[in-house]
Amino acid sequence: MSSDWKFEIVECGDLVQDDDEVTPPDAAERRWNRYVELADSVTGDEGPAGVAAIVSSLKAEEDYGAYQAAHAALGRFPHSDFGQGVAGAAKELLSIPRDRSGNILLILTQAGPMAVSAFNEAIQAVDPDVQVSIRELVEFHESEEWLSEHSAQNVLLMPRT
Repeated sequence: MSSDWKFEIVECGDLVQDDDEVTPPDAAERRWNRYVELADSVTGDEGPAGVAAIVSSLKAEEDYGAYQAAHAALGRFPHSDFGQGVAGAAKELLSIPRDRSGNILLILTQAGPMAVSAFNEAIQAVDPDVQVSIRELVEFHESEEWLSEHSAQNVLLMPRT
């Protein structure tokens, strides 16, 4: 897919919320439909940059079911691309709503050892300040709902530097 696809899914992912009094309802519906269409078009061949675009697109507090298509799309990526892509979207992972980041991290742990290893390896290449913030985010989600299950704990923690 093209860089246009990546840009468009990120833009469309900023779904119109119920309290938006500016955007006409038909425009909101078109954006929702286009987002789902873009997510459904993912083949898994888009590489880590495709994963990063999907993660970056998860901006809205309320997704009205649209992000289910994004989660399904993430499942079509090879596990190594998935892990690398989540790490590549580290800054965005910190800025999307906490429930969204927790869900992505849970999906990552459930994808298995190859995805987790790819994430843990790739996260070493990001800015050290971002690494610290990601570690704090993982620890937060381990103490809360998303990564509280024993099988999801202590798998995403990178070695401390």
